[in-house]
Amino acid sequence: MNRNGKTLIAGLVVAVCATACGSDPEPQSPYVKAAEVCDGLFAGGLEKTVEAVTGATSFKRRADDDMDRLIGKIEKEYASGRSWAQGGDLCELAAKGSRSVDETSLRFHIYAPQDVNYPGSREGERRFSLGKEAVTNVRSAGIYFECVSPRLDGSKNRPARIYGGLSKAHDRGGALEKAMDNLRVVHAASLAVAEKLECEDNAGLPAELDSDLKELPPVGRETESDS
Repeated sequence: MNRNGKTLIAGLVVAVCATACGSDPEPQSPYVKAAEVCDGLFAGGLEKTVEAVTGATSFKRRADDDMDRLIGKIEKEYASGRSWAQGGDLCELAAKGSRSVDETSLRFHIYAPQDVNYPGSREGERRFSLGKEAVTNVRSAGIYFECVSPRLDGSKNRPARIYGGLSKAHDRGGALEKAMDNLRVVHAASLAVAEKLECEDNAGLPAELDSDLKELPPVGRETESDS
């Protein structure tokens, strides 16, 4: 090979290396859109709902293994036989620039039997027939459901009582539709947990939240004359 050929090859090698070897990948952004929070849980239709519930369009990036960690904790706490357990976070919907004390979050735990139909309610709270019971207001929402699963030994006879709750939602006023947005976010998260836990019939949770969800009357507190 002549000198010109060798020079051409050497030039090509330098050019390829400059492109493939010399350029570092762009650093990952510390922020994500609503479609990416909670490991993409709300992508495909609930992004605007998440933005309304949190009052944000950009969120702090979080690790993607929260679901597996939560499921492992629920399995362990169910196996303990306790009537309730503290559970853990599924994910944080942490708005860009927010403080940790203000971050909207989704948390799941094993609830005690008396937690359903608990007498008395928070101001503005509404009850609905979803799972065993669902509650929602302007700042929070929750769903109580029961899970029978091959991953939870003994759950055929003693279903796991699981509560999924949304806290610190953005205050958008007391309209029912805004409180229902909070419940839509919890429903999507609860359905994902039920599917991951392999709950029979997805723990009775529908694939879509019915817009005509049946509202339940408030549960009054007992008075001395009632007892």
